[in-house]
Parts: sequence; structure tokens; C-alpha cells
Amino acid sequence: MANSNSAVVDEPEVVEKPRTDQKPDNSKPKVLPPYAVIVYNDDKHTFPYVIETFQKVFGYTLQKCLLLAKEIHLKGRSVVWSGSKEVAELKRDQIIGAGPDFHSPLPVRSPLKTIIEPMA
Repeated sequence: MANSNSAVVDEPEVVEKPRTDQKPDNSKPKVLPPYAVIVYNDDKHTFPYVIETFQKVFGYTLQKCLLLAKEIHLKGRSVVWSGSKEVAELKRDQIIGAGPDFHSPLPVRSPLKTIIEPMA
């Protein structure tokens, strides 16, 4: 039972102040830089292996694969593909996992050295 002498207390008024630590909302999604898939030269893998791998992974023509293989051989490395980070990671993994070089006269136990890096 309530006491007849009790006073009713009004709810306090809540005033929200605008936050000054927030950045303005630009509503534009952040554009991520494209990633490059880079293959390095080595003395183990043969031209036919590199060409076949690029045809299988990228679906490139024989001529484009030959040009990329020559560039890798002459310059030490080449950007063989560019695009989103997720697809670049997949392409890198597919090259690394392409299997042994059956064209090589000696057993090749290591994959083609392949990395990805942002192009920005």
C-alpha cells in the first residue's frame, strides 16, 4: 500500500548531445585496390609447364601464355593477372597447386613462386 505522503517524481528529461568524435557519413563504399598475381622465374620449371599452367588457370591463349613465360624468363617476374583480392588469392593457389612439371628432365618438387600484392 502506498504512503499518502509520498511525492511523485517526474521522469528526468534526457537531452542527447551530438557526438563530435564521429566522422561524417559519406555513404560511398571504399574501393579496394586491385591485386596483382606475380610469377617469378626459376631454373626448374619448363616453358611448356608454365604455358600449360597459365592456360589451365586463366584460360589464356597459347600466344598470351608464351609471351608471359618469355617475360618471366627475361625480366625475372611478371604480373600474370590482376583483379579482386579474393580471386587473386584463388589464382595464386591454383598456380601453386598445379602439380609436378612432367616436362622437366629432372624431378621438380617445388611449385612456381607466385605471390599477390596490391597494385595501388
